[in-house]
Amino acid sequence: MQETFRSRFGLIVSLLGMAVGTGNIWRFPRVMAQNGGGAFLIPWFIFLFLWSIPLLVMEFALGQKLRQGVTGCFGKLSDGKYTWLGAFVVICTLGIMFYYSVVTGWCLYYLVQSISGALLQAEPKAFWEAFSQSSFNPLIFHVLSIAFAVFVLTRGVQKGIEMTNGFMFPALFLIMIFLAGYALTLPGRDQGIGFVFNTDFSRLKDYRVWLEGLTQSAWSTGAGWGIALTYACYSRKQDEPVLTCFTTGLGNNSVELFAGLAIIPTLFTFFPLPEVLSLTQSGNTGLTFIALPSLFQKMAGGQIIAILFFIALFFAAFTSLFSMFELGVHFLKDLGFPRGKSIVLMAFLGLVLGAPSALRLKFMDNQDWVWGIGLLLSGFFFTVLMRRVGVEKFSRDFVPLHSALHRFVFKLLVFWLIPLEFLFLVGWWFFQAMKWDPAGWWNPFHGLSVGTCLFQWGILLGILFLLNRKMAQRIGVSP
Repeated sequence: MQETFRSRFGLIVSLLGMAVGTGNIWRFPRVMAQNGGGAFLIPWFIFLFLWSIPLLVMEFALGQKLRQGVTGCFGKLSDGKYTWLGAFVVICTLGIMFYYSVVTGWCLYYLVQSISGALLQAEPKAFWEAFSQSSFNPLIFHVLSIAFAVFVLTRGVQKGIEMTNGFMFPALFLIMIFLAGYALTLPGRDQGIGFVFNTDFSRLKDYRVWLEGLTQSAWSTGAGWGIALTYACYSRKQDEPVLTCFTTGLGNNSVELFAGLAIIPTLFTFFPLPEVLSLTQSGNTGLTFIALPSLFQKMAGGQIIAILFFIALFFAAFTSLFSMFELGVHFLKDLGFPRGKSIVLMAFLGLVLGAPSALRLKFMDNQDWVWGIGLLLSGFFFTVLMRRVGVEKFSRDFVPLHSALHRFVFKLLVFWLIPLEFLFLVGWWFFQAMKWDPAGWWNPFHGLSVGTCLFQWGILLGILFLLNRKMAQRIGVSP
């Protein structure tokens, strides 16, 4: 008999552990600062309801009802015809996992160095360059991250996934509240709070603010990744999909807001506005592994703050990592592999396919670009499946939509609005890529090009399409 989560609390913290990752802590404050501070919060919050929560509800309802992974749900509901689309969703998320284990290793390394005191005694930029350009340390900590994930998953749902999330997510949440509270005692708090909450409504005329708000919501909640569907397979019958997914989405956004309140006022304590904006343009790694350690060195009690920050960052990364790992394990289970062998195979794939990202940052940047944009395609594929299922069947068999108004809103969101959001968002990111690389945007071998996305997606989709019949037969349907 399949395990279930012991309690609603265990399910919620596991979904939040899946959703809250490094992007909540290092990307959100940076993107918010670049897009008008308080003005950015408006589209970011709106798209929680126009993209993220509808996709999470779809995923959760499918997994809870069918008790199969992503590929199984796509195959069962399409008579095998869309099995390959479900497989794309899984493999796209695994493409993230294969380098995310490296990122998790970075967070663990910096936590260790914070505890030892070495981080605060070194010049931050030189420290980061020495670590990231080494072929040894990133690889070792990548292996450790995979090993820790294997340990969690071999303990099962209740003693592994639920227990680990039940400790790590509340600890992460409390740390972020503490760091936000500490930042509000610093001299830069007034400027920082004003920047976060004072809204210049004229910024809302800039379409980029809206597209960045949608991007942040789409990437930070885990909507369309297939993980919420996987965890829903372990839910209890009384775990209501809509309430569960609203709680997850709002909890995810709360952590992001606390991260913004922890980081932005701290930056304003030491730098004027132009330099704050310059620092937030230095990228995720530049802000997290260079700029912030330099601030920790200047702060009273900086070592304690650094330790707490990197504990939170590691917990966020690790709970997301083993969630992606579990998605892959469930995918292999759908195809007929025993759980034990699935864990071993996923660990092997993670170690081997993650190693290039540990050894070469440019390779990681390429994979982050290709599969990060690919996640938007995954979300779109869920709407394709919903068109196949239909509103009436979904409201009858999966989530009760009792009124005509509820069914109309669901159809408007899933059949029309989310596909349009997908087209605008992917189109915008591809337009950005053409601006970055006007001569080689089409080149499949340029790191951040349109061509490399289409090339890698095309190969994967082509292979999966050819394997569709075989995969459908393995999950018990014939197209």
